[in-house]
Amino acid sequence: MRSVVNEPMRYGRLFLAGDAAHIVPPTGAKGMNLALADVRVLSRALTAQLKSNDVTLLDVYSATCLERVWRAQEFSNYMTQMLHPYYDDEFENGVQRARLRQAVTSREATTVLARNYVDLNSL
Repeated sequence: MRSVVNEPMRYGRLFLAGDAAHIVPPTGAKGMNLALADVRVLSRALTAQLKSNDVTLLDVYSATCLERVWRAQEFSNYMTQMLHPYYDDEFENGVQRARLRQAVTSREATTVLARNYVDLNSL
């Protein structure tokens, strides 16, 4: 599993979206949602530029998307560390068990986990 983020997501008139801009491990199930969110943001920006020659949204495209992308990267990293065992590191396995226990016993932790899982792309 690997993670990649290309910053910025704009190079002159070239705009990166989806896997061209970022790769997220499948653990958090965010890859396609991130790609679709990129396209949504970019389509609104292009529409504004074409209809009224307003480049404001194009100028902030990268920053807008990267805020969501980095949150998804953090969440996927957290999920990977929580769900995949470390076969040769008992310390990491202990930390993993503590995370799992917290996720199922703490209402606050469960709420944060659920919100990150379903609401992350609503930015």
